[in-house]
Amino acid sequence: MSWSTLETRPTLGPREHFELPDSYIYSFGLLLTAALVAGQAALWLRLPRVTAYLLVGLLLGPHVFAAIPKEHLERFHPLLDMAMALVLFNMGCHFSLGYFRKIFRGALRLSAGELAVTMLLVTLGMLLVGQSWQVAVLFGVLALATAPATTVLVLKENESEGPITEYSMALVALNNLAAIVAFEAVLVGIFFLNNTAGASAHEHLIWLGLHLTASLVLGIAGGLLISYACGLLSPNRWLVLLVAVATGVLGLCEVLAVPYLLAFLAMGATVANASDRTNDVRQELERITGLLCVVFFVTHGAELDIGALWAAGIVGVVYIVTRSGGKYLGIYLAAGKQGNRDVRRWLGVALLSQAGAALALKEIAVERMPELGKALEPIILGTVVFFEFVGPLLIRRAVLSAGEMPLDKAIHHQATTPWMELRNMCNRLLLAMGFDPWHLRSPDDLTVSDIMRKNYVTIQAAATFDELVSVLEHSHDNIFPVINGDGELLGVIRYRELRNAVFDPKLGRLVRAVDLAQPAINVLHPDGPLRAAWELVRNSPDDLIPVGSQGRLVGMVARRDLYRFFLKRSE
Repeated sequence: MSWSTLETRPTLGPREHFELPDSYIYSFGLLLTAALVAGQAALWLRLPRVTAYLLVGLLLGPHVFAAIPKEHLERFHPLLDMAMALVLFNMGCHFSLGYFRKIFRGALRLSAGELAVTMLLVTLGMLLVGQSWQVAVLFGVLALATAPATTVLVLKENESEGPITEYSMALVALNNLAAIVAFEAVLVGIFFLNNTAGASAHEHLIWLGLHLTASLVLGIAGGLLISYACGLLSPNRWLVLLVAVATGVLGLCEVLAVPYLLAFLAMGATVANASDRTNDVRQELERITGLLCVVFFVTHGAELDIGALWAAGIVGVVYIVTRSGGKYLGIYLAAGKQGNRDVRRWLGVALLSQAGAALALKEIAVERMPELGKALEPIILGTVVFFEFVGPLLIRRAVLSAGEMPLDKAIHHQATTPWMELRNMCNRLLLAMGFDPWHLRSPDDLTVSDIMRKNYVTIQAAATFDELVSVLEHSHDNIFPVINGDGELLGVIRYRELRNAVFDPKLGRLVRAVDLAQPAINVLHPDGPLRAAWELVRNSPDDLIPVGSQGRLVGMVARRDLYRFFLKRSE
């Protein structure tokens, strides 16, 4: 850049010094920084990170504090499309033929019941509030769609496993496919019944068939290409391959105006059945999908207009109530009395999120039938705000209540604090500059009793699992001694051994701490030399070692306290 170019740039006026920079790169960085903070806050508050991303995006967006201009958000849309496409690709990778055969009958029955009841209730509800039959039926079709990105990301974030998780993944795909097909069929029916020429209806049916076929062909071709190329390329080139194929397929879908949702589901399902490296491909996808999904949700949140929720009025309230009731009641009835109780109660709740597909179909309605589309637009825009914020909370609630979430995701347990990390960083900086922040004594002069902690967390043998969880949430330790009423050490509970165990709320009062305790193999004596404690800690994965005398627990030695005495010497 020449100096003359710099000199010709306009200078900032007095007021402009206080305005936010007009740079979409700055806006991008601001969104990511805010998302990082919001995601950490979500962990502390035990909320889905998706909800935190949406909320912080809403606050920064043009409809609240306007820290991010609307024109900057439009620049991120290609990234949003790529994020959605990769999420769908990842979802499709679960649908191997073996997996599909296992859940097909159940998923198809549940999906059919849910779709039928939802469309019926929403259509009737819209008719009761004075909407025309055309608009009412279109609302019923739009209510079928479930947000794939939101649902999949919340399930993945919570690492849930079980019937609710499996059926949610399958029904998200079936629901959105049904919504696309039903929407096009309803538009054809409206054209035909309004006497807009029989040829028009015939052409639309042909158009629908061609576009769905083209979408499937693109997806299958992309999946075959990935499956074949992954066997030829080294794994460190897979990410480039996946991005190249995904962007190519996404671009072709845009050029041909075909639904990319179906294309990427088909691409993932093809890889799941044509490749023996599906799990490795999914892991490679995670390297980029995580970042893109953060961008997707904060940007999507910034584009939400909270005012549209109020503008939806009574029609919006009826849509929310009937759609929610249809999802729940449809699953409840379809599951039957002999079905899984948790599926009957919680699966419908996990399918309430709505965004991408419904908004895309609404745009098609506005383009093809402006009069009907304008009747749909304010209601869909308003109710999407509700479903996008409430949906993730209910998904988490569903898998938690059904006992499909591991303990590590069900509670917030952190082995350190911001203050501890700040102190450790400062101590290391002082050591690097040659200062001794601890005024160390010689380790040869110390015994275990000199550094053991006398204030420590213990768990009574009769404590319930609920009481144990409460202790885990409020402690930064990773090992907890279990004692009886006389202070006798019965064993220890290690958080690392519990973190991946399924958290089932129904067992909260049935399981006792003594049932989960493991023998305390490594126990120090208070009069033992400090060097022995150091050697024991170095060879143990535990951060705390019990100190016992005559079978009774008298203290705990922490790894970080030993580092205080040995770090400088080891360096």
